This record gives sequence, structure tokens and C-alpha cells, in this order.
Amino acid sequence: MDRNYFRALAASLLLLNSPALGETFRVAAYNVENYLDQPTESRRQVKSPAAKAKVRETILAMRPDVIAFEEMGNLSALLELRDALKKDGLDLPHYEHVAGFDTNIHVAVLSKFPIVGRRPHTNDSFLLSGRRFHVKRGFTDVDLKVNDHYEFTLIGAHLKSRRPVPEGDEAEMRFEEAKLLRALVNQKLAANPNANLVVLGDFNDTYDAKALKEIVGRGKGKLLDTRPAEQNGDTPIHPTNPHYLPRYITWTHYYGVSDSYSRIDYLMLSPGMVREWDKKQTYIPKLANWGLASDHRPLLATFTAENR
Repeated sequence: MDRNYFRALAASLLLLNSPALGETFRVAAYNVENYLDQPTESRRQVKSPAAKAKVRETILAMRPDVIAFEEMGNLSALLELRDALKKDGLDLPHYEHVAGFDTNIHVAVLSKFPIVGRRPHTNDSFLLSGRRFHVKRGFTDVDLKVNDHYEFTLIGAHLKSRRPVPEGDEAEMRFEEAKLLRALVNQKLAANPNANLVVLGDFNDTYDAKALKEIVGRGKGKLLDTRPAEQNGDTPIHPTNPHYLPRYITWTHYYGVSDSYSRIDYLMLSPGMVREWDKKQTYIPKLANWGLASDHRPLLATFTAENR
């Protein structure tokens, strides 16, 4: 047998052991609004069976491979949801649950893929007007192994709400939390400018706010806002000004006090992760009675499991 035969054989074996051509995976973010299985000192109402069922229906409609949660209850609540999803045919066995200074609600992750690195951020703090504050919900920071050839890091956050509090200005507190989140991103990109990063969650502010501008950053390390929208046939061009973003339906949160809808949940990518992003398969699911599950709608983005 000649040398070309062995070269062809080696190439075939390499293909067999490589990710399938076009192999994709899906990442979601979802604020599940007080997904509590037991009352806490300040949140007395547990999630109703009907609301839990709607949360599951929403997740099953997306079928994510990885999903990050905000307003998750204790670890027992996360595991209850994980087990219920498995019974419904979606197995996400790997998990992370981060308990920060807020003892009521938490950030968490469920994943089909193994979590090969964990760095829960539970004690980050900042000074504001001479007083020290902590990031109340902390940050998730996990490395996920999609296959033998592809890994990415997921950083999840739930920043300070827009509700006024007596101890400080809510916008300034959120901005300080955003600075710490961005510092974490900078640290990772300094170590590896091509790092695959997904930065997502409930950032509790609009895109023009200084907290969001801080998270997005600038220059070579600027994050891309995937801006998921409803897949309802809207055309991509703004009708009057091409410099404006298209008038897609992108709102993620309903606030009953002011009867308003806004986009305060985000799914952002590092420059390295953008190369694997499938824009056409990135969206907000449209479901009837979505508000039974939560006052937020989830986000979903799709990626190719191959470094490009």
C-alpha cells in the first residue's frame, strides 16, 4: 500500500473523531421570577405549580443545551426543575448554583455539557459614598466542555434592580456591579484575547444606560449584544433611518407598576465567540400566556461547536 493510502486513512480517522460538520448547541438565559420551593424571610410566596409548569413548557420550547437562571430559589428548587425537565425529555444533568449575599434568590446554570471549571463569585464588593456594598447575587463563572474540541466560559449575572433602596442610589449601585462584571471579562480576555465567552443575564437596565455601556466595553474587547428578537417575519431594515436598530420585538420584561415593556435581559459575546454565533437561530420564543411563568421572557442563542 502506498503512502497516499495511509494519508487518506489518517484523514478519515480524523474526521470520525472530529465534531460533526455543522454541530450546534444552544445557550439560553431566563429570569424565572421567584422560583422558590419554600418561603424566605422577604419573599413569602412560593412558585405555584401552574407557574412552574409554564416555566418548563417555555424551556422545552427552546430545548437549550445550557441555560442560565436568575431569581432561582435554593439549590433544592434548581434540582427540582432539573429533574422535572428530565421527566419531560430534556436532560440537563450538570448544574451550578451560586448563593451570594441575597439569601432569597440566586443565579444558577443547568447544562447538558460537563462543567469543567467553576469560579463562583460570592464576595465581590465595591465602595459607594464611603460605604461598602456586595454584589448581592454574585456571578456564575463556569467553563463548559461541549466536545473534545470546543469549550466556552459562561458568566451569568443579575444586577441590582431599578427599585429604590434607602442605603444608596440604585443606578449607581448597578453601575458599580457592572464595573466588577466588566473587570471579570477584562481579566479573561487579557489572559486569552480569543477566549470564548458568553456574558448573560438580567442586567436590569436599558442598552443606553452607563451600566450597559460599561459591560459592553470598547476596543478589541468589546462585547457583541446578540439582541434576540421574536421570529415573526419582521424585516431587518429600519423604515426611516438606517443608522437605527431594526424595529424588531426585543422586549424581555414587563413592569406592572408603570405598565411598561423593556429590554433589560442580555446575551453578549466576546469577539472569539462571535465567530461561532448563528444569528438566524438566535431569538426570543413567542408563547401564549408567557407571563404565567415569569415577568421576563427568555433569550436563546445558537452556536457552532468549532473554533473559527
